[in-house]
Parts: sequence; C-alpha cells; structure tokens
Amino acid sequence: MASNQQPWWQTGIIYQVYPRSFQDSNGDGVGDLKGIRRRLDHLQWLGIDAIWLSPIFPSPMADFGYDVSNYTDIHPLFGNLADFDELLQAVHARGMKLLLDLVPNHTSHQHPWFLESRSSRDNPKRDWYIWKDPQPDGSLPNNWLSVFGGSGWEWDERTEQYYYHAFLKEQPDLNWRNPEVQEAMFNVMRFWLDKGVDGFRVDVLWFIFKDEQLRDNPVNPDYAPHLPTFDQLLPVYSTDQPEVQDITRKMRSVLEEYEGDRVLIAEVYLPIPRLMAYYGENNNGAHLPFNFLLMALPWDARQIAATIDEYEGALPPGGWPNWVLSNHDRPRIASRVGMHQAAVAAMLLLTLRGTPTIYYGDEIAMRDVAIPREEIQDPQGLNMPDKNLSRDPARTPMQWDEGKNAGFSPGKPWLRLDKAYARTNVQSQRADAHSMLRLFHRLIQLRRKEPALSAGSYNAVYADSQVMAFTRRSEGHPSFLIVLNLTHRPGYFRPDNFSFNGTVEIAVSRELEGGKVSHTISLDGDEGLLIRLHEPS
Repeated sequence: MASNQQPWWQTGIIYQVYPRSFQDSNGDGVGDLKGIRRRLDHLQWLGIDAIWLSPIFPSPMADFGYDVSNYTDIHPLFGNLADFDELLQAVHARGMKLLLDLVPNHTSHQHPWFLESRSSRDNPKRDWYIWKDPQPDGSLPNNWLSVFGGSGWEWDERTEQYYYHAFLKEQPDLNWRNPEVQEAMFNVMRFWLDKGVDGFRVDVLWFIFKDEQLRDNPVNPDYAPHLPTFDQLLPVYSTDQPEVQDITRKMRSVLEEYEGDRVLIAEVYLPIPRLMAYYGENNNGAHLPFNFLLMALPWDARQIAATIDEYEGALPPGGWPNWVLSNHDRPRIASRVGMHQAAVAAMLLLTLRGTPTIYYGDEIAMRDVAIPREEIQDPQGLNMPDKNLSRDPARTPMQWDEGKNAGFSPGKPWLRLDKAYARTNVQSQRADAHSMLRLFHRLIQLRRKEPALSAGSYNAVYADSQVMAFTRRSEGHPSFLIVLNLTHRPGYFRPDNFSFNGTVEIAVSRELEGGKVSHTISLDGDEGLLIRLHEPS
C-alpha cells in the first residue's frame, strides 16, 4: 500500500515531550506550554509528525502530573487553556499532530470525584473508586501491592474502609466496572477531541480493571532483592483483566466519532502474546499498543533479531508495529548501551517497520544524569531509596545550547543538568555533520522520502553474536538493506543465502557514505549502514 493511502500514524514519527523539562518560558525553572511552542521549529526541522505531551493537567504533583485533579484544564505551572489552544494551533500550522496523555486508571486524591467518594459511604460517587472492608480479622482486603512500594490499600479513618491505589496513596484507582466512570472518562476524551487534539497515549491501560473477586496475587518465584517490591507478587488479578479489551474498543469508538485519523496509543508492558490482544478483535482496539521490547532486551544482536521476528510474526492481520527506545519511566538508551551504540540504536529505531517514538533529547544522545539523593523528586526513587529506581535521571532538562542552563531556563532548573551540556546540545550538534542530531535528521528525511522505509515490508536477513541485518522493500520503489554491529568490536556480515549489491546511503560513520558494497561487509565496532540496493535487472 502506498504511504499516502495510510493513516499518518503509520508512516509518521512520534516525539515524546516531558513538559517540565523541554523549555521554560517564564524563568521558574519548569518547562511550560509557551516553551514548547517556542521550540516547535526544532521538531519541524527534525521531521517529527506528532508530539506526545506527558500530563499537563492540574495536579498536586505527587507523581508529577500522573495524579490528575482536573482532567479538563491546564496546570498553572504549564500555562492555561488559551496557551494550550495557541500551542495546538501552532503545531497544526506546521503540519504536525498533538497527542495528550490520558490517565484513566486513577485520579488524584484531591480530585472532586474522590473528595465526594471519600465523604461518606452512601455518597453517589462512593462506587466510583474501589472501597473494601477489612477482612474479618482486621487485615487488609488482599495482598495487592503498590507499584511505588508497600501495600496497595490505604485505610480511611472517616468511613472505616480501605481504598485501593495501584500507585501512590495519593492516586486512588477508579472503579471502571461502574458505567458512570466510563462515561465520565469518555467525556474527558471528547473535551480534548473537540479542541482538536489528534489522539491520546493511555497511561497504564492494562491496570484499569481488577479481578471482580479481588483474589490474592501469587508469589513471584523469580523475585530478587534488587527488584522493585511490587515484583514480589505476580499481578495476575490486579492487572490485564479480560474486560480491558472492551474498554479499549469503547475508547477507540470515541475517537471514531471525530473526523481525521485520531490515534489511540496504549501503554502496555506485557509479553508479546498478551500485548497483541490490545489491538482488539478485527483491529478495533488500540491503534498502537506500545511495544517496549527494545527497552527490555539485552543489547544482543541475535536476541534482538529473534524478538523482532517473534513480534512481527505475532501481529494480528492489519496490526501495525511500533518501536520505542526510551521514555520518562526508563533509563535513556545512551545510558543503557553507551553513547556510540546509541547511534546504532537510532538507526535500528528509524529503519524498522512500524511507527517509531523518540524520547526528547535522544536525538542528541542525552544520557541519564546522576541526581544526588537529597535532590531526588520522583516518588519511585524516594519510596525505595536503596534500589536506585528514581526516574529523575532520565527526565533532566533538554540541552539546547551552551548558554546558561543549556538554554532551558533563565532560572534554576527543577532538576540539575548534565555537566557536559556545553558539549552535548542541539545548537552544537546541528553545526556538526557527524553528530547524533544530524544522523537522526538524515535518517528521518530519508524515511519520509522512501516508501520502503516508511511503510515497506520487513525481512530478516542475518544475525550472529554481533551483527544483525534486514531488508525493507516496497513494490515499485527502491529497496534497502540495513546492517548493524551491536558491539564495540569489528564484526562481519557474511550472509550465506543472500546476495546483494548496493550503495551506502547513510552510515554512522559518514566517511562510508557513497561507498559500494556487495557479497560481504566488514564493519568497525559501533557501525551501522543503510544501503540502497541495486536490484538485478
């Protein structure tokens, strides 16, 4: 199928902005909507098709916006609804899309819905949340744990019941078995769709239904002390219940009330077979259930190649793949695989079949920044201080230039910057033909131009302990061979059943570009090649 016949979210590239850390416009040290608008030229130049914003709604900020106290307004830190409208208009004027984070599993404990629910046992909104009596012996309703440490149950003195919170006690879980809750959240979606947003990334979608009987979760036999305490149990009854699929379909149908290709992206950390269920029957679920495989796998050519094959083979008919290297919850790719391999990872992300999502700053190889214990702000890090689980290191301010605070803010940034920002920033990398930023830019421009790369087929060609290779093809258009060395040592591409002849179009080392290759290829460590194939006549 030609790329112009496909919805934008299949051929496009999504860019995640963490608003607190992108650009501050008023000097308070926290990024905001006006700041994002100021930096749209960078995203347009880079070739981004859609910007996904982490939460910008009013919130007490117990979990930095993932504890929403009002779903239909903007937190004053970030601006106001007028600022949002101006940002949306500016994004659309540049031919880009804007996606919002939807947080449907839980609200803030300060949301009016919860304040009503908590006010008395007979309040009409009591059943909007999950309230349970203690067990007859006075103990907790069950053994479910919080992702952020400790029990998932919090005692309420006034009404003498427990409420359930999968995350912080300040984030009580909504009761999605209540049709009123469902309709309220669908109306939240409609509020933003009426404004013109182009879709949603749905936070922890696989959490929103719980086992009706609230059965105890089984013990995890593979738990190790370095893991989060949540992993002590297998969350088989507190997550990924069958009813989630019906709600996903209903969310999708809300988007389909509107014109244009609005997209539903689901945050789902699950093994491949269970992940595939989120596409829905006949693809009526999430358009893109997030695929986090590249964030979880060891950086090993054989294992990655085999898992890509498994994922491609598991996709339902018509299901569209997607790929992610980093996000606001996980260490950055440059910190996981090293600065040199981050370039190889970029080539992998932008040449695989499917929609790539780029985390802000990865285009300049930003790395995780060591945040001293006394400066940690992330609740996951604060609640389990000895496990080095804070997400702050991957959320530090964007590095724009070598000026004060990297051009992010004239005031003191909310998190400290990488000490090397004067060397690693957008301005210096735009001027350097060999930089990571220019590699991203060239890969994206070629991807946009070549149907084989934006929408063509994927075929595995080769994998050994160092090197992996695959082709991208689209009938009637040029084909490409991608060869990646996932190690720091020289590696060799010697395929047995694949003959090729081509020209290096893009390489991690630009000196190789324009060179002719055939039969076998010798690769230095940390090298990646995107080769335009010369098909036999």
